[in-house]
Amino acid sequence: GFFQSYAVEVDIKDASNATCLYADWMMRFLITYESNNGDYKTTTLNLSSSVTHNGSVCGNDTQAALVAVQFGEGHSWSINMTKNNETYQGDFITLTYNTNDTAVFPDAKRKGPVTVLVKDPLQPVQLNTVFVCHNSYFIEAENVTQIFWNVTVQAFVQNGTVSKKESRCPADTPTSAPTVPPTIANVTTVSTTTFSPAPTTAPKPVENPDTGNYSLKSGNKTCFLATVGLQLNVSQDKPLLININPKTTIADGACGNTTATLKLNDGNSTLIGF
Repeated sequence: GFFQSYAVEVDIKDASNATCLYADWMMRFLITYESNNGDYKTTTLNLSSSVTHNGSVCGNDTQAALVAVQFGEGHSWSINMTKNNETYQGDFITLTYNTNDTAVFPDAKRKGPVTVLVKDPLQPVQLNTVFVCHNSYFIEAENVTQIFWNVTVQAFVQNGTVSKKESRCPADTPTSAPTVPPTIANVTTVSTTTFSPAPTTAPKPVENPDTGNYSLKSGNKTCFLATVGLQLNVSQDKPLLININPKTTIADGACGNTTATLKLNDGNSTLIGF
């Protein structure tokens, strides 16, 4: 099913009350954690309806800009951005999640805040240009998958006005529409248009999926091995069959004493968890 998620809007003002940093985006986190009995479970951490942005700063030629948000039961997320004479870009993304939040981590073995630091992989953006990305993109590190979509951000805003000039992410096209919020297993929605009835023709058969070999290691030993061909059958206005291509699919996850978790990411916004 789909989980409720909220958009975040941060509009930071400078000393003259002019906008110097603007960000509006949606995000969600898939987190694998160890339970009290030694199993590894994957949970979804969503933004709550109440989000604060304490600590966010404009930045300047010598100080990085910072977008910092706090939400839920002790969770926080931030990104700092630096600039040079022509561009600005994200530097590091910091996520701190609190396993004392029993609604999200009901049986976590480790209690308290856990911090994950990851380098922002996106390319630099020209100054006086707003970065826009409607389609979802993923950042994975330390058993956490960070998912972002419907992103609009501009750091080091000039003259207090967010630019109308856009820099789009590679996942977007000029006709892109916002994607459906992703879940552990999510497939991009395909739009359909109704035409006048045409002569009935036999549907083109869908080929069987290629077989992939997916494995996880614990130290130098293989703890999870799957040899499988995967095909998704999505119910929409008409059936949609999607084959998972093992050549472009990345396997990740973790092994516990009694449970192993395998996560497959095909690079096209499809995440499958076993």
